[in-house]
Amino acid sequence: MESLKKGTLYVVATPIGNLEDITLRALNVLKSVDLIAAEDTRHTLKLLNFYEINKPLISYHRHNEEVKSDLLIKKLIDGEDIALVSDAGTPGICDPGEEVIKKCIIENINIVPIPGACAMINSLICSGLDTKEFYFMGFLPLNKKLRKVKMEEIKESNKTIIFYEAPHKLLKTLEELKGIVKGRKVVLAREITKIHEEFIRGSIEDITDRIGEPKGEYVILIEGNQDLEKENNDVELTLDEEYEKYLLQGLNKKEIIKKIAKNRGVNKNEIYQYFLDK
Repeated sequence: MESLKKGTLYVVATPIGNLEDITLRALNVLKSVDLIAAEDTRHTLKLLNFYEINKPLISYHRHNEEVKSDLLIKKLIDGEDIALVSDAGTPGICDPGEEVIKKCIIENINIVPIPGACAMINSLICSGLDTKEFYFMGFLPLNKKLRKVKMEEIKESNKTIIFYEAPHKLLKTLEELKGIVKGRKVVLAREITKIHEEFIRGSIEDITDRIGEPKGEYVILIEGNQDLEKENNDVELTLDEEYEKYLLQGLNKKEIIKKIAKNRGVNKNEIYQYFLDK
């Protein structure tokens, strides 16, 4: 006997604030599926009630993702179509979704993206920072060692950096960034698409002085390290020209050799040997 046709998992983006920010396609999918898997069923119910959609809901969040993924896969294999939604924005982007999507791929279940709102992208396009290349970090880790690694990445990256931050952690994070992104443009995007939507632009010091008591959800965007790009351009100089440049800046021989090696991506012993031979 021929097996039942498998269902489809629709990954549906929902509004991040303004309930009107949902596509016609997303509404049609939510109306047509057999089941909606929601990060918070109470939150999603408000959206469904607003658009007069009546569908069965199942809870699917970070703490039950492993167990519920298997249940959703079983239903999909049995032929049910399921819409996956998060509380706001696009599922899988700092929200539940990855696990069930990976399992769908293993089980050869069709996955269909339904595009829509994403706080990170909407913050970027209005930031005034470079949009050609960017590095999205999600939420910074709480672990001190891992956080230090991320801070170093922010310091060294020549791409626009984007990450999310909760209001009660914002001031501490900005304080950490002060010694790392000095001189670079910073943008705080707050409450995107909501009543109190706001973009605060300036240096890290300016922004810290202007925000007052943090309220709402924040996206932090940081200009790429322009000094790093200038350093990378030094590879167009000869070794002697580059050495002379740093010598004029007051660096000693050891510091210059280390800097040249880093710029060129070679072992500092090679640079040392070059000047030793001369």
